[in-house]
This record gives sequence, C-alpha cells and structure tokens, in this order.
Amino acid sequence: MSSSEQARVRAMRAAMLSSAGILVAIAASAPAMAQSDVADQAAAQDDDAIVVSGVRASIQDSINVKRQETAIVDALSADDIGDLPALSVGQAIQTITGATTHREKGDASELALRGLGPFLSNSTFNGREASNGSGDRSVNFNQFPSELVNNIKIYKTQQASLIEGGVAGTVEIGTLRPLDFGKRRIQGEIKAQYNPYGNRIVGEGGIGWRGTLSYVDQFANDTIGIALGVQRNDTNNPEETFAASTTWTACRADIIVPNGNCTEYTRDQYGEDRPFYLAPNSYTFRQISETDRRDAIFGAIQWQPSDRINVNLDVQYSDRTYVENRTDLNLSEGRYGITNAVYDENGALRSFDGRSSIESNTIELARSEEYLGGGLSVEWTPTDRLTLTLDGSYSRTIRYEDERNARLRTDAFDVNGVRTAINNQRIPYKYELQPGSFVPTITIDPRFDLNNHDLFWDDARFRRDQSRRYNRILAGRADARYETDGFLSAISAGGRWSKLVYRDYDVRKEENYNPAMSEDRRINNLCRNLAFPQRDFLSAAGDANGIHSWATFDLDCLFQEYVGAVDPGPLEDKRAIANRDVMERTFAGYIMGEYDANLGNMPVRGNFGVRVVNTQVTSYGLRSELDVVTTTDGIELVPTGEFETVTIKSSSTRVLPSINAIFEVAPDVQFRLAGYRAMSRPAPSALGAGRTITPADGSDFDTIEDAIGGIIATGSPRLKPLMSWNADAALEWYPNKDSMLSATVYYKQFNGGFEPVIIDESFNIGGEEVVVPVPQTRNSPDKSRIYGLELTGATRFSFLPKPLDGFGAKVSYNYADSNFVTQDIRLGDTYNPVTDSVEPGIVEPANLSGYSKHVLSAQAYYETGPLSLQAIYNYRSSYYQDFVGGNNQLRYVGPSETVDLRASLALMKGVSLRVEAVNIFNDPKETYMPVYGNPRQYHYYGAKYFIGLRARI
Repeated sequence: MSSSEQARVRAMRAAMLSSAGILVAIAASAPAMAQSDVADQAAAQDDDAIVVSGVRASIQDSINVKRQETAIVDALSADDIGDLPALSVGQAIQTITGATTHREKGDASELALRGLGPFLSNSTFNGREASNGSGDRSVNFNQFPSELVNNIKIYKTQQASLIEGGVAGTVEIGTLRPLDFGKRRIQGEIKAQYNPYGNRIVGEGGIGWRGTLSYVDQFANDTIGIALGVQRNDTNNPEETFAASTTWTACRADIIVPNGNCTEYTRDQYGEDRPFYLAPNSYTFRQISETDRRDAIFGAIQWQPSDRINVNLDVQYSDRTYVENRTDLNLSEGRYGITNAVYDENGALRSFDGRSSIESNTIELARSEEYLGGGLSVEWTPTDRLTLTLDGSYSRTIRYEDERNARLRTDAFDVNGVRTAINNQRIPYKYELQPGSFVPTITIDPRFDLNNHDLFWDDARFRRDQSRRYNRILAGRADARYETDGFLSAISAGGRWSKLVYRDYDVRKEENYNPAMSEDRRINNLCRNLAFPQRDFLSAAGDANGIHSWATFDLDCLFQEYVGAVDPGPLEDKRAIANRDVMERTFAGYIMGEYDANLGNMPVRGNFGVRVVNTQVTSYGLRSELDVVTTTDGIELVPTGEFETVTIKSSSTRVLPSINAIFEVAPDVQFRLAGYRAMSRPAPSALGAGRTITPADGSDFDTIEDAIGGIIATGSPRLKPLMSWNADAALEWYPNKDSMLSATVYYKQFNGGFEPVIIDESFNIGGEEVVVPVPQTRNSPDKSRIYGLELTGATRFSFLPKPLDGFGAKVSYNYADSNFVTQDIRLGDTYNPVTDSVEPGIVEPANLSGYSKHVLSAQAYYETGPLSLQAIYNYRSSYYQDFVGGNNQLRYVGPSETVDLRASLALMKGVSLRVEAVNIFNDPKETYMPVYGNPRQYHYYGAKYFIGLRARI
C-alpha cells in the first residue's frame, strides 16, 4: 500500500468516525429537534415572510422531495436558478446519498450509484435519454453548467413509468419551467479561476473565467413563459502523468532474455504453474498544458392557454473544445532486456534492469464535443380525471479528436555523427518501486543526458490521427393517467419508441522519415525548445521520481520541416476495421397502478406495475482481406486494403415488474418496501462487429493460421442486457423540515454477467476459408449478487443558542458487497465453447465495473444573515473501471478523497460575493493494471480556486 493510500485510509477512518458522530448526534438530539420544529412552526405562523435560502434551503427541498416521492429517491434541488450548490453537475451529484463520480481532468465525470458504475446507471435529461461522445450510456456531466440546472433526482428503485436501463438507479436532471417558476428573474454571474498548478506552466498564469447570464419571464397573463440561460467557461486544466501502456504481457521469469523481449507466458502453459511477472509495452512520462472552452445555451418555452393544456419546449446546446499540448518522454520497449527482475506474488514488478529506445514525443490533441438536445411535451387534461401526455425528443452528440504526433528517437550516434558513450540506441535504465510510493523511480544510465537535444533525432515518425464519435437518440412516448376512487387512486399506461445510432471511426496517417544526417541535424537545431514547458514536473509524486525534464521540440516546426506542412490533414479514407456502426431500436410499454389506502389506522401508498421492453440491435462492421504471399522460406500475409462488410443482428425482450410501498407508521416516520426487476444494456461501443487481423512478423510460415499474429474483436454485438432482481427496505424519520435520518438495505441478484470467450470465426484469406479463434465477450450463465447498506442523516442545529444555531450538517454513507466476476481478457479465465469448459487464467478477476465497497459524502454548513459557508468531503474506495468499447484488460482506480469549500456573502440586495475551492488537498488519481497494486498511471491536477460576483434582479 502506497503512502498516499495509507493516508487516505486514515482519513477515511476519521471521516467515517466523524460522520458516525453526526448521525449519532442527530438521533440523540431528537427531543431538541422536535422542540425546534414546534418553535419553527410557531415562528412561521407569526411571520410568513421568512424565506430560507442557500444550502439550508437546498437541503430542505431535498428532504421534502425524498419524503413525497413514491419510489426511494434522493435529490438535490434549488428553488431559484443558479442556486445548485456546485461548480458542475457532477460535483452536485456527489453530494447526493449513495452517489459518486469518476474524475477526469480534475473534475467529476461519469456517475456511480450505490458503489456501482455508470454501466449500471441510467441518466435522463428532463425525463429523456441523453446522448454522449464516449461510446457508453453515461452522461458527460461536464457538458452541462450547474448554474443552468435546477434539480437532480436519483431514483434508487424502479417503477414501471421510468425509462429502463438503471440497475443501480436512474438520475434525472431537470431544468426550470418558466411558468412554474412564477416570477421574472434576470441574473448574471462571473467567476475568476486560479489554478496554482497551472501557474507552474511556463508562459501561463493559471487564470481562467466563467460567465453566466439567465433570464426568466412570463407574458400574456401568465400563459406564456420563457427561460434562457447562456454560459461561457474558459479555463485551463494542466496535468502531469506517469503511465505504462494499456497492454500487459505475462513474462516467463524462469527465462532471461538480455537482448530481446521477454518470453511470453502463453495460455497453453498456464497449467504448468511457472513463475511470471507482468510487463507493459512501454513507460511514459507526460506533461500536459491545456486550454478548455465551453459555450452552453439552455432555453425553454412554456405555454398554458388554459388549465387543461400545458405545452413545454426545451432545448439544450453545449459546445466544448479543449486543446492539450503534450510533451512525452517514452521508454518504448518496456519488455526488452529485462534482467534482475523482482516481483510479488501477483506478478507485479518491484524492480528490474532493462534497456529501451527512448523517445521525445511532441503531441497536440484537440477535442471538440457538441451536444444538442431537447424535446416537446404536450399535456392535455380533457377531464378532471384523465391526463394525456405526448413527448418527442432529440439528443445528438458529435465528438471529434484530432491529434498530431512527432517522434524523435535515440541512436548509437548523436545528431552530429558522434558515437555516444552507450553506443546503442537502447539505453540502460533501472526500475524501482519504492515502498510507500506509487510512481516508480526510473533511473536512466548517467552517461545519457535526457536534456541533450543532440541525442533525440533518429527514426523521425509523424502521425496525424482523427477520430469521430456520433451518437443520436430519437424518441417518442405517449402516456395516459386516469384517477380513480377507492384502493386504486390512479392507473397509468404508456408506450415509448426510441432509435439510437452510434458510429465512430479512428484513422491514422503515418509517415517515417530518414533523411541524410545533415538534414536531421538542421531540423534538430531549428526546432528545439530551449526550456522545458513546466517547472517542478512530478514534484507532487514525492522524492522517488528523478525525472523532472527532458529535451523537447516545437511540434509545428517539426511537421513543417519534415512533412512539409504544419498540418497535413487526416486520412481521407475513413474506413477501418475498428470502426463501429450500431443501430438500436427500443419498443417499451407499461401499465402501472397507484394506490392510497389504510392498513388498519396506518396510511399506505405506493404503486405496482410492469414494463415490457424489446431491444433490437443491428451492428455493421468491416473485416480485413489479406493476400497470401509465397516467399522462399514459406508464406506471409499482406493486407490488400480491401474490406468485407459484415452485419450482425441481435434482439431481446425483457419483462420488468415493480412494486413500491410506503407505510406511514407515524406522522414523521415512513417505512418503505420495494421489489423490482431491472436491466442495463451494454455500451453501444461494445457492440461493434469489426475484426482486426494482425499478420505475424516474418515470412517463413507453413500455414495461414500460423501466419496470423493475432486477431482483435472491436466488440460483441450479441451481448444481451444485464438483468437483476432487486429488493429494498428503508426506514425514514423526519423530525422537522431541516432534519432527516434514514437507513436503507438493498439486495440485487444478477442473472448472468460477462466473461471472455473464444469463438471460432471464418475468414476468407487468399481465397481460402480459414477458421480462427477470436477472443470476445459473451453473457455468462453465472449468477452473482450485491447487497448494501445506505445511511443518511441531515440536520440544522437550531436547538443551539445563537449564533451557533446556524450550523447544519448532512452525511451519507453507502456500503456494498458484491461477488460479481469480470475476467481479464488476456490473462484471466476464458470459456472454450468447443470443450464447454473454463480454462483458468493467471490473474485475479475484478468485480463490476465502477463497483466501490465504500462511498462517503459529508457536508457541514453555517448560515447566518448574509453569510453562508459550506465544506464538502467525498470519499470513494478503489474500483475496477473498464475501457470504453470493452474487450480490454483490467484497470483499477485507487481510492479518491476530495475536500471542497464554498462561501458566499450577500453584499446588498441581489448582489453576492462567492468563493469556492475544489480539491484543496491536491488528491491525485492513481490507476493499476492488470492487477490491483501494479502501478499503471498517475494523474496530478492540483487544486482550483474561484471567486465571483452574482447579481440578480
């Protein structure tokens, strides 16, 4: 366990103890809170003009939503626009019970509910599915400004009327409806950002800003309402990393290869129980300077010509572009010349001596992501009992990534033609993972100067990459609700149709240049960067890392001088085996009854129903054609450049019953029971039908099968949804409008998980049909389960004497235990359909993607008069995170722990000063592959500070 992990464990224990103390304090202060409630009610009767605002108002609204909803729900809401207490939607979600997020670029990103990852969660925007540019079904919350979102609900249990897809839960993000808001509001806010880490970037000051303007009004005797919000976010998010490659090989420890790659421990040898260690293809030190701009526009029109017709039109648009300037030092041969290897019982290397070519890579990555979504809803109440609703929606995301990459490599000679002291392009180095450190110490042979530009010049390689992700969802639904008398208070029924399209491509244009050495020397001297772009590189990783700078070059200059253009443009032919083209049609229908009755003297309410879902998937892919070339020694395979289009179809129908019940055992106590069946579909990017065949190196093979080096499936189109049976029980106590205490236990049984499988597929190679085993993923017949406990407590300490009565707190904790199994696709167990048996692997399996055993969120606030203070603590234990697209090796994310601070001060009526700090303790992100404890990547982002003014009329 690294020192940072040990510190997190200690902090986690302290936080859990303090949180437990808050929960105990809430329970112990019951009499005082009851008295406070009586006092609050008396005060309200005396003065109805008292308005609660800020954090306290948000928590009050959330408590009220939780109490009134039929399903088990946790929420975060704000009565006024811009009052959601967070800088981003992801950060806001982290404060909701049982919710946490994955962090990218230092901010909250993909969602996890009850310790379960985004694959098992479903997110909707104003009740509609939202597209994204990642290829999965999560929502990129960084696309949406929190200032333009008014409420977030998390449905922990399902009901028939909800859109399917959330085994862990459904997140509903909502924006303001102008007539329901009921007043005119003009509001502007501007914030300045300071990133101390950004100040270490040469030529930058770590300064950014964001500005938000919103307008809400009502017209025509309050029959027409409009709401409009715009925001620009212009910031920088620099980053520094150490990373190993994403492909890891098991190497035979009993065979030492000092002048070549290690000998692979192959699957057919696993039963021999040989010693092995795990080695990546490469190691990289990376420094990133970045600019990030997002423009967002949210708009809504609401029309109510009468009390029987309600029409709502809402549109959301977001355009985010960021540019990363990357400087890489790459040890490109991580498996070459390994000697003196020391490794642990899991094969994780602790030290070794190796030799590798070293590269100075200069990269520019530009990503542009555009989101456009919206919908039209028409609600008609023809009678006092019947309500009919029609809704149509559109959501589209387009993400482009353009990358330019220039590589210069070491050689036995320097650029002046002088033989180097090492006299080899491969430079000796020593790898050591110090106790308590995450980033390994890589010590380069002292005869080699990393900052000497003369040593990086050979094998100039230039890449121009482009990728595109296109995700579009068209959907329509019709719902009817009829109110009745008696036990059933209402009956609802409806249907929904949707069409999801996901397409992507990744293309690469690559050229290698080996001109005369005099030309290399000219360009090398012309394109040198005289200074490393950052001060104190990786200093946050501790004293273990000894690499703080290296020779770097100007990217535009290198492209211009070698290629002849600063940007040669992407490859015109976008066809590639890895491309995915998936269409998914969904037809769903439901019927649900709502009931409200008495069980003796105890009120009981709830709902029950069933939802039937049919999913039809059509996946189009390309398979490469290869020519068989006869040589003097045998045969070799050569790609023809042609493709064969393959279409794979799959369908499934699932029945999803559900029941929710609320027993009001006392005026301030509720007991809830819920049972339901839920489903989560595979990511669209996991459903690709392409196959990439890599010819083996050499030209002396006897058969075509021998000449195939490997084959990779871009997806598994026949994957079916993951199904689960679920049960929840909750006890909730609401002593007053500021306070609540709840405990929920839940159980989920999964019917089938995912496991690697080797399926024989036929390919036409050189006119001959060849059967090749293809590793991919299938639905397994295994059953697994997860059970958990969720605790929430919130209170304002109004029973304390002034001014201490302004203190309040909220804490939530989720514990989950799962026995789900996910195997490493290269090194884990593999099912062989020919023998109908499981062939054992050599690395331990992971759990569910995104599964964390512990999730904790704690808030403390103080509000009095014009002052509001808030501190937020979030903890998430380690978890397995799959790669988008699937069919990859296991990746684990280490525990994360963040502390954020917020403060606001009302300067005058309608004007307030706001100060915020994010990740104040500079918590880094650490990942491991393919076993936990084996370092793969270290990310450091640093803290961020904001100060701003908000004015509203």
